[in-house]
Amino acid sequence: MSSIPRTLPIHAPMDQFQTANGELLVGGERLSLLAARVGQTPFYAYDRALLQARVAALRTALPPGIKLHYAMKANPMPAVVGFMARLVDGVDVASAGELKVALDAGADPAEISFAGPGKRDAELRQAVASRVLVNLESPREIAVLQAASAELGLPARVAVRVNPDFELKGSGMKMGGGPKQFGVDVEQMPALLADIGRAGLAFEGFHLFAGSQNLRADSICEAQQKSFDLAVRLAQDAPGPVKFLNLGGGFGIPYFPGEQRLDLAPIGANLQEIMGRARTALPQAELVIELGRYLVAEAGIYVTRVVDRKVSRGQVYLVT
Repeated sequence: MSSIPRTLPIHAPMDQFQTANGELLVGGERLSLLAARVGQTPFYAYDRALLQARVAALRTALPPGIKLHYAMKANPMPAVVGFMARLVDGVDVASAGELKVALDAGADPAEISFAGPGKRDAELRQAVASRVLVNLESPREIAVLQAASAELGLPARVAVRVNPDFELKGSGMKMGGGPKQFGVDVEQMPALLADIGRAGLAFEGFHLFAGSQNLRADSICEAQQKSFDLAVRLAQDAPGPVKFLNLGGGFGIPYFPGEQRLDLAPIGANLQEIMGRARTALPQAELVIELGRYLVAEAGIYVTRVVDRKVSRGQVYLVT
């Protein structure tokens, strides 16, 4: 009986880091030299040129009017945030600690948004004092922001993170559809928007994020279309015009053998069509795409030193 050779899936090429004389280069430097500069292993190393190239590739693929935000929870390392803040249009934070890092990095407060379902009262007060946009994720936050606004004499800028009635198909983590800790259920939105108006908060728009780590362009396009349609419907009950519409991100990177890189071309074309519709349906709205790992993950490596090589029943192990 002849055996049929088995073809194993291969990983998408990881050719972003160059080599010289058999040694990896990061930012043009030999890895051994970087280790000597740091003084010890392990350490993280990020290549600024790769960060720039990823943002440039996105700018080329996406329509010019789309704003690009960095979700810094993907990597809040101050050096990374400081560099990214100069490349993107805004930064999204998920805690007061991240907010401080973003502000220290020189990010424009007008282009910082603060999301997350577990904001403490003190964090909401800090957000108002910093003049950043708060993405509401609970009715509870309205009263806290109203009090902080009155105390500080500053208008509390708010958008609402919506838990839509759909999900991003094929996502690593589904962040919309069904019961979720993220955002406000879409069926609760009319009452919440009325409460925002009564509280006198400065309403600016909506944040819709249906899922993360997706490699299917068609799924991302579908979620963006549904998110835009939902925002147009919700705008009818809003206490003011929609100036800010975060359509989320969800752009994935290949982690496992057999996974293919995300094709940006259909997403760019889809967003171009949405922008055309927005000129009529939401004429004052700026459209935002929020990305984290897609921007930074493949520009960094974790550097360790091999301290032992073992063979166990035919399998070689490198101990770091």
